[in-house]
Amino acid sequence: MTMSMSHQWFIQWSSTPSIFADINNRYQSINNWHNTNPLWSWDVTLRNDDVGDKNNYRLSSPVYNNNVNFYKPVKSNSNEASRAAGLALWLAMLGSARTQIVPADVQTPPFSTLYKWKTVDFEFPSEKHRRQAIASGKYVPENVLPLGVEVWGSRVWVTFPNWRGGVPATLGTVPREGGQESPLVTPYPDWSYHAAYNDDCTGMTSVFRLKVDTCGRLWVLDSGQINSQDELEQKCPPSVLVFDLNTDTLKRRYQIPSEYVLQDSLFSNIIIDVRATDCSDLHLYITDTWRFGLIVFRESDERFWRFSHQLFFPDPLASNFTLHGYNYQWTDGIFGLSLSPIRDYEERVLYFHSLSSYREFYINTKVLKDPAKVNNSSSEFHLLGESRGLLGQASGSAIDKKGVMFYGLVSQDSIGCWDTSKPHTKEMLGEITKDSETLIYPNDIKVDQDEQQGLWIVSNKLPLFQARRLDYNEFNYRILYVDTTEAVKGTICDPNIHFPYIA
Repeated sequence: MTMSMSHQWFIQWSSTPSIFADINNRYQSINNWHNTNPLWSWDVTLRNDDVGDKNNYRLSSPVYNNNVNFYKPVKSNSNEASRAAGLALWLAMLGSARTQIVPADVQTPPFSTLYKWKTVDFEFPSEKHRRQAIASGKYVPENVLPLGVEVWGSRVWVTFPNWRGGVPATLGTVPREGGQESPLVTPYPDWSYHAAYNDDCTGMTSVFRLKVDTCGRLWVLDSGQINSQDELEQKCPPSVLVFDLNTDTLKRRYQIPSEYVLQDSLFSNIIIDVRATDCSDLHLYITDTWRFGLIVFRESDERFWRFSHQLFFPDPLASNFTLHGYNYQWTDGIFGLSLSPIRDYEERVLYFHSLSSYREFYINTKVLKDPAKVNNSSSEFHLLGESRGLLGQASGSAIDKKGVMFYGLVSQDSIGCWDTSKPHTKEMLGEITKDSETLIYPNDIKVDQDEQQGLWIVSNKLPLFQARRLDYNEFNYRILYVDTTEAVKGTICDPNIHFPYIA
């Protein structure tokens, strides 16, 4: 397929604070050039976090020499380090620091593929560690499924829920710049938080999704469940972990109170609502997909509460799915969440939908932020416009700063869109792209925080994975991206196309 040069090279601009913080974090080791300890060792050191048991440990990270294929200590030069740090600071101050992305392929226009995998592999401490993990069953490549995605600075975070045994790490990162087809995933923040090296509840058990706030903190939703595809076990309490991305340290862990965790609850999605520049007014909205609830968390007093409503339930008429000849039935409730843009003197609106549904709904966030409304808000939840139509089941969703909603149409191998300033009618619902190879089950969707925002998609063939129908000689998992403005160009979702209009 012939593509224009603009599809082959996509320049992604990041905001000054996020770029500089991430540059500083990733290259902070350059100031340790005088350290006499060997940088290639895997000695046990204290885990670098601010909460929890101080007797937990982690493996120190290796330093690679890119010119050879084995571990080798690399001595940094202080002058070079100073020049590099000064250059990064200068670029950041000018607002011109940027990440240039080299895609793995461009066969899904307007999207480019950042990475694609047949099976996912990890950056183990050594090849010996990888062999041991495989031999012990701690790493089974066929059981590792990428599910959630988030982007900040120069890194992309990917989640790997512990649905079957053999998932060595439930959260990892890959570089944002691309340049490889199937990179190794680096466990985040390090191996000590994950099943291969930490089998208790002091680390992470099974991460579904995550979100970065405007203050550079990563909020990680850990369901605490394992083996949901075989014999479900609630191994650890569901919780939210908060990492400081400037230091990659764990700052807080908030456990969802047991009174809001029902039998077989599945906390699957998380979104952040914050206006204040210091994040002092931060709220979280968390979906309970299997027990049809919406959890609200207020950071200022560390309080949780739970809403229940009939609109959180699945639609029986939309619970029958067919994907590439495979028929399955899912009764998943509230799942997709997206927030209207911040506007002066206006409360934000939370849009939501069940996975097993053709409909979209909404509620004013003023209601959700008031715990007194938990049992007095039935009439505050509303149906939004018309149905998406047959095969209109949607997975994740996100809204950019211009008010355009993006969502994955899991039964159609496509990405849909809607300009929230227009009526929610079938005529106003657009399609960005459709591909029966690269977009089989577009699962998670995120819009990043860059000045020129990007749209990020994970497609993962989830139902085929669960049915053990994947062909591991093919590429099964992809991370795709596109500029949000380019995504809607030429569609009814473009904010520059006004309504009413004359066709």
